[in-house]
Amino acid sequence: MNSIQTIDCHYYTDEFAAAYLMLEGEETLFVDNNTNSAIPYLLNALSANKISKKNVRYLIITHIHLDHAGATSRLVQEFPNATVLAHPKAAPHVINPKRIIESASTVYGKENFIKMYGEILEVPSERVRVMQDGEVLKFGSRELTFIYTRGHANHHFVILDSKTNSIFTGDSFGISYPPLRQGTSPFLFPSTTPTDFHADEAKLSIEKILKTKADKAYLTHFDSWTDMKSGADQMLFGIDRMELILKELVRSNQPDTELQILCENKIMQFYKEEFTKRSISFSVLDLLKPDASINAQGLVFAANRAKRKILP
Repeated sequence: MNSIQTIDCHYYTDEFAAAYLMLEGEETLFVDNNTNSAIPYLLNALSANKISKKNVRYLIITHIHLDHAGATSRLVQEFPNATVLAHPKAAPHVINPKRIIESASTVYGKENFIKMYGEILEVPSERVRVMQDGEVLKFGSRELTFIYTRGHANHHFVILDSKTNSIFTGDSFGISYPPLRQGTSPFLFPSTTPTDFHADEAKLSIEKILKTKADKAYLTHFDSWTDMKSGADQMLFGIDRMELILKELVRSNQPDTELQILCENKIMQFYKEEFTKRSISFSVLDLLKPDASINAQGLVFAANRAKRKILP
């Protein structure tokens, strides 16, 4: 039996966002958990492996973005012995999610937020454990090492699993849905979602991930990626492209609505170029429209932040 299992959370569409179940004897943990709508799929995975809810020991969240951590408060209620493991900057938002709810409602709109994520509750502080950079957690026969990776979010970490020499990368090692792997070569691209995108830190995160010498990355979006060198090269190239777009936005005096459209178009052009290079069907482009939109929002936010810094 595979000790790491991919759970399709059916978020937005099939094979778009994953949670991971790690089995260690009769005990288990989840890495990322998506939204409240994903809970039945997580519970089904437990049942399929004949694991009791009492034996879920940890809920690890790579970062607090709600497609990774939105179900945390409900799962704490489902699993009485589970401890949430979080970055020190993520933990306060698990305990008191008010600010993350307000932020996500601003990005998606209040009505869409409720539809996508439902009710997000406070988690008792005694059920949350902060993991430090480089800290190692013993879990049965394996050691899990937590490594801080800024760039996508300043409260992000990745987790290296000693038993399989694999690494759970959240969004730090990019996005590659299964249809993006059906051309002559697979396509992996960076996520620049609001509000913490930082190109230099994102590149440093890629270096940190490669330095672990992991054989495989488990992406939240979506499933495993095995060619680590190629993935790193694509990420660095993609981050450079996003940085060029960002610099153009900083130079522009257009209003945010115009910048958003400009940015989306440039991101979609980047995708089209990569599709052509890799012989991926343009019919798959529709799948990436939500990414282009949310990534453009992140770049527009970063551009406005940069403009404020350079104002006299």
